[in-house]
Amino acid sequence: MRKSIGLLLLGVMLLIHPAGMLFAQCNGDPALCNRRFDEVCYATTHNAFNYQGAFLFPNQSFDIARQMQDGIRSLMLDVYWYNNRPTVYHSSNFLGTQPLSGLLDDIKVFLDANPNEVMSIIFECYITAAQMNAVFDAAGLLPYVHAQPQGSAWPTLGDMITANKRLVVFTDVNDGQAYPWYHYVWDYAVETDYTAYSRSDFSCAYNRGDSTKSLFILNHFVTQQTLGYGLLDSAAAVNANPYLTDRAMGCWAATGKRPNFLTVDFYEQGDVMAAKDALNVGALGRLEACNIIPRSNWSKIQPKT
Repeated sequence: MRKSIGLLLLGVMLLIHPAGMLFAQCNGDPALCNRRFDEVCYATTHNAFNYQGAFLFPNQSFDIARQMQDGIRSLMLDVYWYNNRPTVYHSSNFLGTQPLSGLLDDIKVFLDANPNEVMSIIFECYITAAQMNAVFDAAGLLPYVHAQPQGSAWPTLGDMITANKRLVVFTDVNDGQAYPWYHYVWDYAVETDYTAYSRSDFSCAYNRGDSTKSLFILNHFVTQQTLGYGLLDSAAAVNANPYLTDRAMGCWAATGKRPNFLTVDFYEQGDVMAAKDALNVGALGRLEACNIIPRSNWSKIQPKT
C-alpha cells in the first residue's frame, strides 16, 4: 500500500513540476536528457519564417508554429529594422514581411506549453543587440534564454530543462556579446557552405566559423541561383533517405563532428526527422549495430585522420 501511494505521489510530482518531467523525455527522447546541448542533433529550418502563403519564393511550406509542433527545434531567421520595428524578410521586403514579435510570441507559446523542449534560434541580423533584447523582453522570452560562457562545457538538455533555460540564441553579428544570452554564433560553431544550386555542390568542407568549436551546422538545401528561394522538388530529393542520412553521416565521419543543426528547406519533404533521430542514436558504430543505417550505405566515408 505504501509503495502504491509513493508511486502515485511521484507521478503527480512529475505532472505538476516541469523540472521533474525531464525523467520522462527531453526533446522527445529520454536518452537525450543526459546529453550536452552540443551532443544532440536538432532538425533546423533554413529561412524558417519564409513560408508559402505569407512570402513570395518560400523556403518552407508551413509557419513556425506548425514547424515546432512537427518537431523542428532550431530556426534560422533573417531580421531587419523595417517600419520602425524588428522585421523578418528574405533579401527584399517586397517579397513579404512579418514583425519578429509575432514569431517570438509563437515561440513563447510553444515553450510555455512544452516544458521538456529545448529550442534554438540562429539569426542573420541587421538590427542592434539592444533592439533584439527589447523585442525578446516584450515577448516574455528573457526568462527562458540560456547564457553560455565561452570555453565552458554546454549543460545537458536535462539540466537546461530543470533550470527552465530552454532557448539558445545565436547571431551572426559580433557585438562583443552585449548580452550574455546573445551569442555570436562563430564563437561557438562552424558550418558547411550554405550555397548549393544542385546536390553536386554539397560538401563537408568548413565555411564560416571555428572548427575547434563544438557546434556543427550542416547546411543541406538547394536554392534557386538568382533569388535564393527554396526548390520543392530538390528538397524532396535531398531530404530523402538514404541520401540525407548518408551525407550527414559522411560529414560526421570526415570531420569528427556530429551535425548539431541539420538545416533544410521544406522539412516535411523526405525523411528529415528520421535522419535527425539516426544522428542522435550515438556513435557511428552504434548506428550500424542498431540497423538504423548499414555501413554499406555510408557512401565514400573516410574517417578523420
